[in-house]
Amino acid sequence: MRVGFFHTCLIDMMRPEIGFSVLKLLEAAGCEVVVPEAQTCCGQPGYSSGDRKAARALAEKFVEEFESFDYVVIPSGSCGGNVKVHYADLFKDDPAWLKRMERLAPRVYELTDFLCNIVKIDKLPGEGKCSIKGKVTYHDSCCGLRELGVETQPRALLEKVGVEVTEMKDHRQCCGFGGSFAVKYGDISSAIVDEKCENIHASGAEAVVLGDLGCMLNIEGRLRRTGDEKTKVLHVAQVLAGDA
Repeated sequence: MRVGFFHTCLIDMMRPEIGFSVLKLLEAAGCEVVVPEAQTCCGQPGYSSGDRKAARALAEKFVEEFESFDYVVIPSGSCGGNVKVHYADLFKDDPAWLKRMERLAPRVYELTDFLCNIVKIDKLPGEGKCSIKGKVTYHDSCCGLRELGVETQPRALLEKVGVEVTEMKDHRQCCGFGGSFAVKYGDISSAIVDEKCENIHASGAEAVVLGDLGCMLNIEGRLRRTGDEKTKVLHVAQVLAGDA
């Protein structure tokens, strides 16, 4: 199985170690993993901000770089949702490009969905290696949850590596990031993430685990700015790969 790995802008620029955890997981699942070197952004910032021209150019680039693979795996609900759901809107007036995207879309998967439902991985590298000894809670990113149906998959995989999830209040609620939303509506964004942080604390968790780096940076940044230096904020790939 030949898999194209789209590592996302944020992982590439901010937390490349997460990308290596993803590679470890995909290789453990028996995949031949290819990381196209020229890949850049999926175009979500432009699309969300109304710059359809820029978003369309990046969508075409993505399709050209990834349409030859058996599957495409993305460790981000927001980028995965943009590609799998919103590219069709960008190509709706161009039958040729739309047809190419319609062939590609069914092969695009968020990481935990792919591990659970496509390769059905039995043994994860992180089994018995997690350094977290206390409670863990899980934050569901908006796009992964609502656009891609990712909710039970990461929890099932965490259970496989011996991590028990204690659900926080409103775990399905937004963290307040929303890309440019956090910049344009800073006060609202801060209020939302403050509530998320309160729920994390109330759960008694040693760590919050999630599957979207935008949420990860937003939550971790707010925790640290408000004086919490202890609560770990981890991408699910890091825990499943034994890198947490």
